[in-house]
Amino acid sequence: MESKDNSAVSSDQKTNEKTFASSVTMKPHGKSTAASAIVAKPNGKSDQKTNEKTFASSATMKPHGKSTAASAIAAKPNGKSVVSSDIPKKQKSAVALSSAHGDRSMFFRDVSFGPHEAELRFRLIHFWEARNPNTKELIGQEMLLIDEEGTVVQGFITAGRVGMYKLTSGSIYKLSNFFGSRSKVQFRVADHRATISFSWNYDLKVLVNHPVPILEDRFRFHSYEEFQANCDRRLDLYDYVGHMKLVNGQTITDHTALDEVDIAERRHLCVHVQTHDGPVMKLYLWDNAASEFCQKFISYGRTPTVLLVTTVNPKHLGGTLALASMASSRVFMDTDVQPTKDYLAWLSSNLDIANKITAEVVTKPEPVTLEELYTYIKQETAKVAWFECTATIDDIVQCSSWYYISCGGCNSKAIKGPTSLICNNKKCVKREVTGVPQYLTKIAVYDKSEQAVFAILGDAGKELTGKHASELVAKYFESNEGLGADHPVPVPQALLDTIGHTHKFIVKVSDHNLTGKTQTLTVTKIHPPEAPLAIAHLEEGTTPAVSDDVLKGVGDESGSSTSFEHSAGDRVRKSSESLESLESKRSKSG
Repeated sequence: MESKDNSAVSSDQKTNEKTFASSVTMKPHGKSTAASAIVAKPNGKSDQKTNEKTFASSATMKPHGKSTAASAIAAKPNGKSVVSSDIPKKQKSAVALSSAHGDRSMFFRDVSFGPHEAELRFRLIHFWEARNPNTKELIGQEMLLIDEEGTVVQGFITAGRVGMYKLTSGSIYKLSNFFGSRSKVQFRVADHRATISFSWNYDLKVLVNHPVPILEDRFRFHSYEEFQANCDRRLDLYDYVGHMKLVNGQTITDHTALDEVDIAERRHLCVHVQTHDGPVMKLYLWDNAASEFCQKFISYGRTPTVLLVTTVNPKHLGGTLALASMASSRVFMDTDVQPTKDYLAWLSSNLDIANKITAEVVTKPEPVTLEELYTYIKQETAKVAWFECTATIDDIVQCSSWYYISCGGCNSKAIKGPTSLICNNKKCVKREVTGVPQYLTKIAVYDKSEQAVFAILGDAGKELTGKHASELVAKYFESNEGLGADHPVPVPQALLDTIGHTHKFIVKVSDHNLTGKTQTLTVTKIHPPEAPLAIAHLEEGTTPAVSDDVLKGVGDESGSSTSFEHSAGDRVRKSSESLESLESKRSKSG
């Protein structure tokens, strides 16, 4: 997890950079509407086109100086996104704003490096703790501020002064005595080159019924291509908006349930997201962002579909582009802010995209050997990721059951109740269920470098045998009438017949692997031996969303499972040597 804090683009505007055009119209009763938009062209310049699908948005000023922020994105033919943010005109409004308060006032655009005794008037959008990523020691408190002209800057209070003044997000303040310090290079969240640092003698006061309206928020969106171009560069942090496809492996439906306890223990969750009909990405939410996601997801009373997360960090995880939240990240859904409302309106008119469940998840697993896979797991920087391994099945581990009885609704483990089976997932809406057998099979595999134990779950088992687990279980009881429902079903011949066959396995490095609880790797998809060597895609719905109680069964390697791996070691090494010899002969014979 990254605990560093975030920032954004330099304020030095070049001709090939995005420029914000804006306008403000004053309405009766002190209300005003501000609107603006930019379009990113392939050459980096900005322009507006009438033939683009643009989400119009505006910021309407409310009584008592409050406002509703507005931003949106537009889909260009090349898939890039467009930011639409509300910024009042600076040139026309400067004189009017100056007359509203004394000559000692200053706008953010005029802040330079060094000490200042002038007054700043701004709205506090958000604030968060800045901590040392290694020692977790508090460094200070960072803030995102917006002034009367709509200019956004980052603020900072040193650790010794944190807590001296109670801050409230959304409130308007007047600050006297501050220092304009140079903005940091990495993880910036605002365009301005200066950061407002509170001096030792700073004076901060809340402004009530401020006569000049100030926007409540402002967003800066990036497209998939822009995130990809800045991946792993640790530069400015931009915002993301799109619709959700999967949440922790669960398809978005009316009955999607979150396991809050599990998410709190893991401190993160994973959401597959998509902007319009573009590529699908993984968005990892950590700590406060994960908690905020759960609270908003549940509070809606229905399943939300649109997700906006601010200041995300683009990274390569397992060879795939992914977005990760930061300490400064905030979470918004369906109708929380104007950009999510605009996107929800677009999504409602494009239900073919919203309901598309066969779209490929852009998770391109990197081909690795088993040895390389275990080397990755040992790295301190390793995170949850997917890899492609070509391996040969040596045996079926028979020390544990090859299947489990699942809830037909959420695929969590079903347990015996007083009169019937009940779902073990407390968040599942089905309290009494019809049990469905699902694969939970351990297989011993090897390649030329190493041996391993894989766990086959759900549809991956059908891809291996060609048959559903429920079909194999039913066939066994049909052939053995009189056996009770609790009678253990032996490993079926369909599984035993896979021994000796080589497949391409898409395996997941999970938290259990990273924490050392287990070396067993979960298989999410299996390709037949004749599958092409091109990098494969994971498809949505490939693996059922199973609860942690099922995965704990996969991770239980005490006793026979571990001893099986060691006892098979000599046999695996001999098989590997034979395989190398055979391939050597083939290469010599042409």
